[in-house]
Amino acid sequence: MDVEKLEQEAAKALEQAGSLEEIEELRVRFLGRSSELKLALREVRDRESGISLNALRQSLEAAFEQRRSALEQVELQHKLMAERIDVTLPGERFSEGHLHLITQIRREVEDIFLGLGYMIVDGREVETTRYNFDGLNMPPWHPTRSPGHSLFLADQVLLRTETSPSQIRVMEAQKPPVYMISPGRVYRRDTPDATHSPVFHQVEGLAVDRGISLADLKGTLLHLMRALFGEKREVRFRTHFFPFTEPSIEPDVSCHMCDGAGCPVCKHSGWIEMGGSGIVDPNVLEFVGYDPEEVSGFAFGLGLERIALLRHRVPDIRLLWENDLRFSRQF
Repeated sequence: MDVEKLEQEAAKALEQAGSLEEIEELRVRFLGRSSELKLALREVRDRESGISLNALRQSLEAAFEQRRSALEQVELQHKLMAERIDVTLPGERFSEGHLHLITQIRREVEDIFLGLGYMIVDGREVETTRYNFDGLNMPPWHPTRSPGHSLFLADQVLLRTETSPSQIRVMEAQKPPVYMISPGRVYRRDTPDATHSPVFHQVEGLAVDRGISLADLKGTLLHLMRALFGEKREVRFRTHFFPFTEPSIEPDVSCHMCDGAGCPVCKHSGWIEMGGSGIVDPNVLEFVGYDPEEVSGFAFGLGLERIALLRHRVPDIRLLWENDLRFSRQF
C-alpha cells in the first residue's frame, strides 16, 4: 500500500470537507473497519510496515480531529450569530389573561358591601343538614331536603344548596350585631339549560341588629342594584314566601333585553327575578340563641350568574363555562 499517496489523498479530501457530516463520511472511508488502512494493518507481518502504517493512522486521526474541531467552531459561530438577541429591541408581547366574569362580579359585590361595613365570609361547600336545612327553618317535608333536589354525599351530609349555612355558623359564633355576606359556589340537581346549572354562584347577605326593618332591606337592595346595573335600571319588590324569612320579598330588575317592553327572556313581563330576601324569621334567630324580642334582621340571596346575564346581555348561562376565548375576552 502506498502510504504517502493515501496520506495526501486524505489530506486533500479533508481540506475540501465543509461540514461535520462530510468529516464523518471521510473518517469511515479512511479509518473505518473496512478502510484500506485498517485492512493493511491486519495483514502486517513485519515491524517496519507496522510502524509506518500506525504512524499514518495516528497522523490521519489527528488531522481528522483538528479539522472536526475547526468546523465545530465555525458552525458554533454561525449558530451564535443566527441566534443573537438584540437586547435593545422591544420584546415579544404576550397576551395577558384576566379574571373570569363571575370572579369580577363577585369582587365588585364584595367591594360594595365592604364599603357598607359588612364582612366577607367564605363558607363550607360540604355542609350538614343541620346548617343547610334545620337552622334555616326548613320543615322535614320541604322539597329541598329531597335527593331529587339536593346532592347528598351521606345521610346527613350534602353539597350546600345555598351559602346561607355560613350565616348560621357566624351567628352561633358571635353575638349581634352581625353584618356579613357569603359569596360562593352552590349545588342543586338541576338540568343545564339557558338559565339553569347544577353548579352556580350566589352571594347571600345577613344583617342582624337592634331595630332592623324591611325599609333597611329595601334600601340595601336598591343601593346594590343601582351600583350593579346603573341608576336607570328599574327595580321593584314583590311579596313571596321563604322558610327562613317573614315577611319575604323578591326584587325584580327591568329586563336587559327589552328594557321592560316584554320579550321571551323575561316571559313578556318586562322584569327579571333577581333572588329572594326578607326579614329573618324569629325561629332562625332562636335556633342560634338570639332573642327575637331584642334583635331583628334581614337576609337576601342573589345569583352571580344572573347578574352577569343582566349586565352584559348574555343569552345563555352555559356560555360562561364553555371556556370559549372568543366569549371570555369580551369582559
